[in-house]
Amino acid sequence: MRRIGATVLALALAGTAIGTGAATASAAPGGAARAAACPTGWGSGVKGTPDSGTVPLTDIRTGRHDCFDRIVFDVPGGGDGLGHWVQYVDRLHQSASGDLIPVTGGAILEIRIAAPSYHPETGGVVYPGKVGKNLPGVNLSGYRTFRDTRFAGSFEGETQIGVGIRARLPFRVLQLPDRLVVDVAHSWT
Repeated sequence: MRRIGATVLALALAGTAIGTGAATASAAPGGAARAAACPTGWGSGVKGTPDSGTVPLTDIRTGRHDCFDRIVFDVPGGGDGLGHWVQYVDRLHQSASGDLIPVTGGAILEIRIAAPSYHPETGGVVYPGKVGKNLPGVNLSGYRTFRDTRFAGSFEGETQIGVGIRARLPFRVLQLPDRLVVDVAHSWT
């Protein structure tokens, strides 16, 4: 009876974890729960869809998960078709000037999102990033994969940032209503 209860609990946890991307639990001999392997079949190649943005970026935030570190770009009113371009680069160069922006880490993930950090009609600042500086309000203490963030600017309807990663690791891009999500796995396996 105890083993059946542990199995039911493990299945319930697995169902909950699937929606969040967390590691799933399963019953091990003796009723103990163990973590299942994390998905890493995302690859590390370029991911993107072309588009230019008119709805401004309002926030960039990060989160830690069991299998990956996450960065989220909030674009209220942007819908679920935000143009983006995400790729590993040897160095981060600002798109407007070509200037080098130093980013620490074993690898650099460049993220461009079709949403300006300014209001397109008034030119007023919406997201307060400063070129070459860390992202405002982002603290990477305790992250397993993320090492650094740098704001590279906003030019012609596109915002560019660099994320310092521990090493070149698999990543995925999720388009959700009013936000773009980039997850970077903690490992290849």
